[in-house]
Amino acid sequence: METKAAGPGAFARFDLTRVPSPCFVVDEVAVRRNLAVLKDVGERSGARVLLALKAFSMWSLADLVGKHLDGTCASGLWEARLAREHYHGHLTTYSPAYKREDLPEILRLSDTVIFNSPDQMARFANLIAAARAAGEVFDIGLRLNPEHSEAEVAKYDPCQIGSRLGFPVSQLRPEHLEGVDGLHIHALCEQGFEPLKRIWASLEPRLECMLARVKWLNLGGGHHITRADYRREDLIAFVREVSDRHGLQIYLEPGEAIALDAGILVGEILDSFDNGMVVAITDISATCHMPDVIEAPYRPALLNEAEDGVMVRIGGPSCLAGDIIGDYVFAAPPQPGDRIAFLDQAHYSMVKTNTFNGVALPAIAIWNSETDALTLIRQFDYPDFRDRLS
Repeated sequence: METKAAGPGAFARFDLTRVPSPCFVVDEVAVRRNLAVLKDVGERSGARVLLALKAFSMWSLADLVGKHLDGTCASGLWEARLAREHYHGHLTTYSPAYKREDLPEILRLSDTVIFNSPDQMARFANLIAAARAAGEVFDIGLRLNPEHSEAEVAKYDPCQIGSRLGFPVSQLRPEHLEGVDGLHIHALCEQGFEPLKRIWASLEPRLECMLARVKWLNLGGGHHITRADYRREDLIAFVREVSDRHGLQIYLEPGEAIALDAGILVGEILDSFDNGMVVAITDISATCHMPDVIEAPYRPALLNEAEDGVMVRIGGPSCLAGDIIGDYVFAAPPQPGDRIAFLDQAHYSMVKTNTFNGVALPAIAIWNSETDALTLIRQFDYPDFRDRLS
């Protein structure tokens, strides 16, 4: 995968020594700008726009999110709890499979609960009935697999053969929609409008006779709506057309779009040596702090990478041989104590961090690029590592 980072933006003038290392620094001005774009799309299209907490769950900015979006979507019980404790508005919860002991609380917390298959809905029918008998009010949704692949990388493709995400649309029958209020379709990953249009063109004829039975359609996430080249006017027209034609409320669940180009991960060079090429070790770990670098894989953009100079391989401090972030050009070989930063790390990286090998978690800071105010929100210490273990 290629990085979608647009460039350093305001971070070009951020002093990397102002924060401890490693540290995520999120520009609240950039987040607000992205949220304003999403709010405008929602208002002009009629869609309800929800923040996907799986991508960006920095609840220090929950009030800012609440001023712009219609709510959140969660991937299970703990995200649903986080949503109700800190965020505002509508809460949709979807998981590929629910634990029986978790579902009563999920039904209580959520405005909409989306199931992955008709069988799962049937298996939990008694819990759904009990929750409604107790006075809980919620919609039930069914996630569909449109069986139309658009994702660039197979492991991020919800429509791949053998996918566990969504009920295959080819198997959908009218009886499967008994008790279902809406349909959920999520088949994108950091993509523009064109793939969404193609997915719907392949899917709409197969659903034509069933859409009158539901009241909403959730088009999921993976929409890079806040990227400069995204065709937002086409998205707005598309949502209005689908909504009007079928009488449906449309939902969108952007995740990375909320925090696109809104954060950096600051690190420090710990050592540098030659091994056929210059190798630099930093306190940023690909496997612990940016796992998508290995899983995708992709090469994150380096702040102020030189155009000419020395090629340097940057790797993390863990014992994993593959803890390599990438090869980058420096004007001169980096020295211990030098600060570096990787761009566009506010979404997904922050929520995926781990303490493998006892590697410390990055601190978290909020920066205001307009006022230059900087707030250190959270630092982690040894107990955060120790208390996860037995």
